Amino acid sequence: MKDKQNNMIFRYILIPFFLYKSILWGSFGATIIDKTTSLPIAHATASDSKLSVKSDENGTFIHKSEENCLYIKAYGYRPYKLNLEDNKTVVELEPITVKALYLSFWRASNNSPRLKEILKIIKQTEVNTIVVDVKNEYGSTSYKTSFEKANGYGAHEDRTNRNIEQFIKLMKSKNIYTIARIVTFKDELQATNNYDYAIKKDDGTLWRNHDNMAWVDPFDKRAHEYTISIAEDAAKVGFDEINFDYIRFPAKTGLILSKENTQANRIQAISEFLELAQNRLRKYGVFISVDTYGNICWVEDDIGIGQKIESLSKYADYISPMLYPSGFSSGSFGLKNPAEHPHAVIYKSLKNIEHKIDSKRVRPWLQSFKDYAHTKIAYDYFEINEQIRAAMDTNSGGWMLWSPSSKYEASYFKSQDKNILTLELIRENQEYID
Repeated sequence: MKDKQNNMIFRYILIPFFLYKSILWGSFGATIIDKTTSLPIAHATASDSKLSVKSDENGTFIHKSEENCLYIKAYGYRPYKLNLEDNKTVVELEPITVKALYLSFWRASNNSPRLKEILKIIKQTEVNTIVVDVKNEYGSTSYKTSFEKANGYGAHEDRTNRNIEQFIKLMKSKNIYTIARIVTFKDELQATNNYDYAIKKDDGTLWRNHDNMAWVDPFDKRAHEYTISIAEDAAKVGFDEINFDYIRFPAKTGLILSKENTQANRIQAISEFLELAQNRLRKYGVFISVDTYGNICWVEDDIGIGQKIESLSKYADYISPMLYPSGFSSGSFGLKNPAEHPHAVIYKSLKNIEHKIDSKRVRPWLQSFKDYAHTKIAYDYFEINEQIRAAMDTNSGGWMLWSPSSKYEASYFKSQDKNILTLELIRENQEYID
């Protein structure tokens, strides 16, 4: 309590000095603090549409902007819109550890029974975030965006949400953090309508992957512009975060691309995409996250797809490795069946990248579906909670739970007040490895 009082005193002594500097320089100054602790937040970002500046160790910043508002972001906090006309000299950011459930494209309707189930879970438990498909693997958008090129290809024709403004309004009224999942280079609609920059086989015909979906060339800037235009619309309607999935090259060799398929070229292409996204989305104040293969935590190269933690984290706020235990082969981590040891898989993977990226910028995807690779065990309360425990044990930025059907059990998650069930009692009768 005493520390908090001291911090409050420090804050108010600091304010007049920075106000003076702001007036003197014809710019705006403020101090960014944690809403809960009143401690200053260093290295937060204050942005208008053109420029981003960082707060110093005391949480203070000076921004020379001719615009009406700034957007404030810091890792581990909700985004904040600062109207400059309010003349606020202290900005309080609300901390959040994202605990998310995935809502699929086909269940994104405002009247979807699955959405209602998820909202009930959020009300009763620790879950505070929804990840919803905005553009799926086929290239369809879950609502009609303002991007006419995609609409011209029929991207909106199978939309499942007819009033995205109502959806966002509902989420904000419940203080739910919203993440727009946007599939990037895997895009049947875009590829088939733009043969000149679609990925092709060596005979010049359109290439499709194992689920018969065509891809666009990640080297081509037109592919970058296309997806980022949809992302910009999602930011404009009010999503808190844009999550890019399939932001990679296909895991296949022998394909025709517009540049030589080298590691350096792949990494540069993905970096250029993210840099453009960062610049285009800056004026909306949204966070950017990227989904990666789980084995990005264990290799030093780009896995042949253009993904490395070091390059991705330069422009993305959060990295989301898909650490599904079923996705690791037998023998990984010294385990015959990794799917039977969910805590070990998540924990060891996240610990292995601590030297590359701040743990609070890592938010893994966790498995909420039956094991398909090893012993075919169901993923129920124990398996899901062991994954969540591992994410928390490593001080990650939270977790996102993937269920293809978007079906979840409220009893699997901690209530707002206390555990609904006691995990320790279940662990006593099961073997697991930390």
